[in-house]
Amino acid sequence: MRRTTAAISAASALLLLTGCASSGGTEEGPVELTLVTHDSTDFGEGTLERFTEETGIEVTLHAAGDAGQLVNQLVLTKENPLGDVVFGIDNTFASRAVNAGVLADHVAAGAPAEYLLPAGMGGEQLTPITSGDVCVNVDREWFAEAGLAEPTTLDDLVDPAYADLFVTSAANTSSPGLAFLLATIAAKGESGWQDYWSALVDNGAKVVAGWSDAYYVDFSGPSSEGDRPIVLSYASSPPFEVTEEVSAAGGPAPTAALLDTCFRQTEFAGVLAGTEHEAEAQQLVDFLASTEAQEQIAPAMFVFPVDPEAQLPEEWAAYAEVATDPFTIDPAEIDANRERWIEEWAAIALP
Repeated sequence: MRRTTAAISAASALLLLTGCASSGGTEEGPVELTLVTHDSTDFGEGTLERFTEETGIEVTLHAAGDAGQLVNQLVLTKENPLGDVVFGIDNTFASRAVNAGVLADHVAAGAPAEYLLPAGMGGEQLTPITSGDVCVNVDREWFAEAGLAEPTTLDDLVDPAYADLFVTSAANTSSPGLAFLLATIAAKGESGWQDYWSALVDNGAKVVAGWSDAYYVDFSGPSSEGDRPIVLSYASSPPFEVTEEVSAAGGPAPTAALLDTCFRQTEFAGVLAGTEHEAEAQQLVDFLASTEAQEQIAPAMFVFPVDPEAQLPEEWAAYAEVATDPFTIDPAEIDANRERWIEEWAAIALP
């Protein structure tokens, strides 16, 4: 079973009795861990504070850009690590971090097997925390006002009817962007995805650095002031746009995820190699994997917990859908081809 905060507290008490440094403090004072994350990380109100209350271990956050930039930064600084623990490495970039040697061996006990990465590709170093489907989203209100049918498939995005309406994050700097690239590779095959991207660019698709830029700057949805009604985001994004008034009236969400465009993404936590506080870092990873923490993290980030026992807000049942047949690519194939795919994509999609 997954370790709970009560178990963490008991373990901390035992370590305190034995004089181990994992008690959360030393003769010089409390241990402080640096948790390296991507910019979109939100652990929910009070979540990390509860970890500190249970263990005495202080946690400081260090944001290192989008998820792709996060991995790049970890690789570049592996001789002088940015912190002690990382959260936000996903299944599209995991093998790069593992191959670069930036992670120490540790997986939280009870981590669900279906989300674990294969051995040699993160299976010994990364603990799954959240999962979500990266999907194209649409501003339903924009399409209703324009009198234009909403797109539903990847092929619709290259239809001239939807010219200059789509914004996506870049595959070389953004994990959702890379997930979307992988979705197109899975859909069109090795011999067809380049032509698809050429058509997408010719149809006026805009490529920006990260998810936040795409969703909050260029998207026309309620949370942004942009002018593009089609954006790359998540299947769990529509509940974020539902106001209390809409929920009370039982109305539809103002945005929707196109479930035939999705690629499944899992985010992981891991201990960074070279930390001076490895035992405490393991405790933090175990805490993030706990039911209590996942119940806070998942709705704060609008993704799904990997823990089947974690409860979600009631409105998610009405407004958050999961793709029944998302695009996937074997992690070994991603590992073998990722850098080449990104280079070929950049030659097409970046000016």
